[in-house]
Amino acid sequence: MHFDLTDLRLFLNVLETGNITAGAARSHLSLAAASARIKGMEASLLSPLLARGRRGVTPTPAGQALARHARLILQQVEHLQEDLADYAQGFKGQIRLLCNTSTLSEHLPELLADFLVSHPHIDIDLQEQPSLRILHALRHGTADLGIVSDAVDASDLQTLPFRDDPLSLVMPLDHPLSLHTSLRFSQTLDHDFVALAANSALGIYLEEQALHAGKRLRIRVRAEGFDGVLRMVARGAGLGIVPQAAVARWQGPPGFAVCRLNEPWAERTLLLCAADFAALPGYVRALVAVLA
Repeated sequence: MHFDLTDLRLFLNVLETGNITAGAARSHLSLAAASARIKGMEASLLSPLLARGRRGVTPTPAGQALARHARLILQQVEHLQEDLADYAQGFKGQIRLLCNTSTLSEHLPELLADFLVSHPHIDIDLQEQPSLRILHALRHGTADLGIVSDAVDASDLQTLPFRDDPLSLVMPLDHPLSLHTSLRFSQTLDHDFVALAANSALGIYLEEQALHAGKRLRIRVRAEGFDGVLRMVARGAGLGIVPQAAVARWQGPPGFAVCRLNEPWAERTLLLCAADFAALPGYVRALVAVLA
């Protein structure tokens, strides 16, 4: 069999994106070149690697085996590049970091900016995902690091505490619930909400919690970020749920009431996760030292 590193990276990118077109784009290849490479890999193995369907592609058993080995090989190549970085000009390491909405907007920007300034040879592929998807990516080797809520079970991974990140309910000052100092989530679900974007990790999580309570969020409008939620709540558009850190950072007029959300999943701690911290390349461990 004759595979090169481009073949292996392409194959993993196709699996991560779920289709050949997106995998080709992530690999900086044309669709025709990517298709030819995958067909060549399948011909070399005399076995199909991908099952093609209307919604994209999934790995066959042979494809799953190839993916496991490809991740190990590419990880070893990263270690090799790191070890030889002092001798090779132009070395560029990349860290794949997944995190939830609160981490992305409230806790990471300054930390990552300072790290990038002090490590000019490192890039960070930062993506927002719900905590469960982050754990899935770490377990399957498609991310180096993840930051998740402790509401999910990460017991099979290695974790370090990152930040306390409780959620708060914010309300217009004249709202019927505004005199409460503590509320259950279920007590709010008959009222209108200002929600986060439908594809945000926290937005998805809150809608799931409402379904667990047997109801749906009554969403009047969506905002792109926590500041947008707070501004709309302050003007009376509805209730909102945001991290306490976003409330503490708010510099606008005090036009809303803040209430503790009395739910175990709202009293959350963020965890830094990896499959094995010791097995990470040195430049990834350098970021772990900054974050932890």
